[in-house]
Amino acid sequence: MSSRFPTCSRRLAVFIFGLFFGLTVAGCASGPLARKMHLEETTPEAALLYNQSLSRMTPAELGRERSVLATVPQTTFTQVRMALLLGHPRVQLDLGKGLALLEGVLKSTEPAAVSFHPLARQLADNYQERMKLESQLEKQGLLLNQQLKDSQRKTAELQEKLDSLANIEQTLIPRPRVISPNGGKR
Repeated sequence: MSSRFPTCSRRLAVFIFGLFFGLTVAGCASGPLARKMHLEETTPEAALLYNQSLSRMTPAELGRERSVLATVPQTTFTQVRMALLLGHPRVQLDLGKGLALLEGVLKSTEPAAVSFHPLARQLADNYQERMKLESQLEKQGLLLNQQLKDSQRKTAELQEKLDSLANIEQTLIPRPRVISPNGGKR
């Protein structure tokens, strides 16, 4: 059984080829070509993929993305992408503006916009709920702040009363000790 490569060398060659092939395919799937393909698609699915890609971006990249989206023509797809960016937790939130963009998409009867209606409705509902929760949180914060101030004021008043009582106690004339008739002190 003569072989050109020993068994170990053949396995190593197959492993290296497989590793090289895998890295090549992985590089193609995440490179500029893949990004370009996703941006050329203008479907709700592509918008969802775009939303996932926002999580992998740095704050600087998110800022650049916002600048880019502000300068490109405002299509339905661009409006949805901008709304997704404005509602992303790692950027400066502007849910009101994002909601306005989504409302514009929902009001549009263009065929391109109609396919985005379910996604836009879901996002709009989400943004409205988030705005409502933020408002409630702000009100609770104001209420807690007011309660804290009231509590601090009451504590200060009680401390003043305690200090006054201590001063009164110190100014009292000490009472003489009464000696009982059998010679013991009381």
